[in-house]
Amino acid sequence: MTETGETELVRRWRDLLACYSTVSCALDRALQEAHGIGMSEFEVLDRLVDASADQIRMHDLGDTMYLSQSALSRTVARLDRDGLVERSMCADDRRACFVRLTAAGRERHARARTTQRSVLGEHFSAEPARV
Repeated sequence: MTETGETELVRRWRDLLACYSTVSCALDRALQEAHGIGMSEFEVLDRLVDASADQIRMHDLGDTMYLSQSALSRTVARLDRDGLVERSMCADDRRACFVRLTAAGRERHARARTTQRSVLGEHFSAEPARV
């Protein structure tokens, strides 16, 4: 790769990081203020809503998330504490844990989804991100 190509590659990477930082901070703030959950909690709820099954293994949920295993575990623990999800052990594999969305979690997600879509619209409809 040429030096010009590397410079362009690094510029694009930094643009992507700046975009992510701006949008994720705005999203986290809006969700916290309006719904008492952060972006990571919303993303877990959103992925559970999108899952076609009644429950999902933590490992499978982790495969779709940007969080480390420990960060995901802490996020799910907060959602469980707040009654938005329920955790249960797998009967066939005691190392596995299932996560299930509760009615309260589904309701909180439905309200927070509007906020999330609004913030995303504010940041992405005005000008497409350079990537």
